[in-house]
This record gives sequence, structure tokens and C-alpha cells, in this order.
Amino acid sequence: MSSLPINIEELLSGHVIEWERLEFKEGWNDESSLHSICAFANDFNNWGGGYIIIGVEAKDGIPTLPPKGLQPNQIDPIQKKILEIGHRIRRF
Repeated sequence: MSSLPINIEELLSGHVIEWERLEFKEGWNDESSLHSICAFANDFNNWGGGYIIIGVEAKDGIPTLPPKGLQPNQIDPIQKKILEIGHRIRRF
């Protein structure tokens, strides 16, 4: 299992495209994000999960620049929602 390098400049350069371990989201959407989190949790290839980059729109899997970003007042509620979702996922 190899880890995905976390270099935000590289991820947003347009040279990295969405794939099984990386997804760009323009904004937070509970249902869409939950689907991505569950897909990463399934991890059939044993890659160690994945990364969702929120605040970045993608077209054909390539990030659209400049990033839309998030407002500072959006960050804490999104982090709380991610934790809440994570605690609700159960392994069967």
C-alpha cells in the first residue's frame, strides 16, 4: 500500500486528475460527499482510502483554476459534518 503524496500545489496544478483515491468537490454536499467517503472506505484495492478536496471544481476530472475555495465560516461546520459522518459509518 503506497500513500498518496499530499502536496496541495501539485494537486491543484492541473496535472493531477481525479481517480479512485482523489476527488474534487466544488462545495460541500452531504449526500455526494457521503458517497465518496463510503467509496474510499470500501477500498477494494487496499490503497488506504482517498482524499476529497473541497472548494475545487473539476471538469472532466481536472481541477478548474483558480480554486473556488471556502469561506472561513464554512470550515468548522464542514469538519464537524465529516466527523459526524465518519462516526456513523459501520463496518459489516
